[in-house]
Amino acid sequence: MPAIVSIVGKSSSGKTTFLEKLIRELTARGYTVATIKHSHHSISFDNPKKDSYRHAQAGAAVTMVSSTTSFQIIKSLPRELSINELVRYLGEDYDLILTEGFSRRDAPKIEVHRKEAGPVLEAASNLLAIVTDEPMDTETRQFDLEDVKGVAGFIQERFLNPDRRQYSLYVNGEKIPAELLSQPIVNDFLSMVRSHLKLSKEITTFEFHYRKP
Repeated sequence: MPAIVSIVGKSSSGKTTFLEKLIRELTARGYTVATIKHSHHSISFDNPKKDSYRHAQAGAAVTMVSSTTSFQIIKSLPRELSINELVRYLGEDYDLILTEGFSRRDAPKIEVHRKEAGPVLEAASNLLAIVTDEPMDTETRQFDLEDVKGVAGFIQERFLNPDRRQYSLYVNGEKIPAELLSQPIVNDFLSMVRSHLKLSKEITTFEFHYRKP
């Protein structure tokens, strides 16, 4: 699974603006970045005038709208998904996933703080750093609000090891802990597949899906 870092902060703290700059900086460094935005409101991607709306009303579990440049998936959910569950739908072919919000979730966090917004978030666990326009009385790593390059370097050093291999396994929708899927096991499996299929190229991606009705 790609590294996940949540950019959090109070309303009007400037987290969206800072996140935009951070995406540009990391992309300029050659990394592939995906984002997930958390919303406290219901989301509507469709309207009764669209054919995809009629598909959903007819009973389609999921509806995809595709064009020559993009696609959109519309799916109703019985509950709010965790970040790991959202990543499964997003796909994992990225170096880094930045989320905006999710302050109460377990992912590593960087908080964007402005003096005028009041105290920092109390509910932000696993806080790695604070991006702030004022000195803070805390041992947590601090960056100036304009130091986008510094934050990008911090993320790069901490999460974006160029030799880092990504692998994930889900069983019945539950993510299997990484320690149970060790690198030697993955290496042996890929070597077996490569040998059996007589592949001349190194396996760089491998997808497996099993579903029993």
